[in-house]
Amino acid sequence: MKQHPAFATLRQALSQRILVLDGAMGTMIQAEKLKEADFRSQRFQDHPSDLAGNNDLLTLTRPDVIRKIHHAYLDAGADIVETNTFNSTAVSQSIVRELNVEAARLARECCDEVTRRDPAKPRFVAGVVGPTSRTASLSPDVNDPGYRATDFDALVADYEVAVEGLIEGGADLLLIETIFDTLNAKAAAFAAHSTMERLGIELPIMISGTITDASGRTLSVQTVEAFWNALSHARPLSIGFNCALGAAQLRPHIEEISNLANTFVSAHPNAGLPNEFGEYDQSAREMAEIVEEFAASGFLNIIGGCCGSSPQHIRAIADAVSKYPPRKLPEVEVKCRLSGLEAFNIGADSLFVNVGERTNITGSRKFARLILEGLYDEALDVALQQVESGAQVIDINMDEGMLDSRAAMEKFLRLIAAEPDISRVPVMIDSS
Repeated sequence: MKQHPAFATLRQALSQRILVLDGAMGTMIQAEKLKEADFRSQRFQDHPSDLAGNNDLLTLTRPDVIRKIHHAYLDAGADIVETNTFNSTAVSQSIVRELNVEAARLARECCDEVTRRDPAKPRFVAGVVGPTSRTASLSPDVNDPGYRATDFDALVADYEVAVEGLIEGGADLLLIETIFDTLNAKAAAFAAHSTMERLGIELPIMISGTITDASGRTLSVQTVEAFWNALSHARPLSIGFNCALGAAQLRPHIEEISNLANTFVSAHPNAGLPNEFGEYDQSAREMAEIVEEFAASGFLNIIGGCCGSSPQHIRAIADAVSKYPPRKLPEVEVKCRLSGLEAFNIGADSLFVNVGERTNITGSRKFARLILEGLYDEALDVALQQVESGAQVIDINMDEGMLDSRAAMEKFLRLIAAEPDISRVPVMIDSS
């Protein structure tokens, strides 16, 4: 598989300086005060639903607005520009491929125009792959914790269309961002790699999760280290966090990931926290002062802005971090690194690993009876007892001639995911 030219040029640039990502697309679109007619244009004149607020459509109906925003961020000092495709997946749109192709093409044209003026500072297009509005790890129905509105295979199929469109349109790299559910991100990474293999070209991948509150966990309740363990196999160019929190609140999580990851680290926080009207009041100067300390502490390779950030914020950030060298990649000890909601690492100095075998139909007569009788709540109690008794991993086996083993495995794993006291440890899938 042939590597995209951006691999070499990005790595070279990252070894020399902290690269700057652009800021919020939505913030800039809101400032344009667009009307319903702007989202419809002639093409969607007769569409039966309201389209105002579907910002991705503006790539087709008002490309002049998106072009202006890209250039504003490039002129402010952004090295990497994100495509206007945050919601360009089948969950939200019916013209997924076209939106991704045209958004990447538009950003490509803008970056190429600026690079031609200053060839010593190449600009890069990040093809944005958003999280979708559905979660593969959590149930949207509080009365049915085993229910899912989507699954891994459906997400992969959706993401493959988006990724192929971004590559066709000219993206230099793929940015899987605002991840609130690690399983969604794993589907996006799988789709990216499978699509690139099919097309015969490899692009760099950036992965950026989102920490939702002061607990330091994602919405699917994973810790920072577990998040890294779960996604490091995707061999990302960078890992980091964006959205949900302002820079000050995001700092400890950026510090933690910078100490864990043997790849580059990115951050694009919000411009502070929203006020009671959902607006962001943090000035460009205030945000830049906070972010400058990230750079001075050696946490950063890539920095930008998320909700509330504008070209003024990006210009101030670019100026603030320009005087600092990029973070050096740490030497990370080789270990078996596993993840439930929490990380579990096995190294040379680890003792024996305790694997709970009671959630195994061939290892526990009681568990087998509960599963065969459909008593899943009681079967969950067996798993909980294993973890409370010190199991660091739980072994799950559903091989039984009288059972639909695949369906039972899927149901039990989904129910476990809704029980943080159990799912904090990794699971060992034991199946013929």
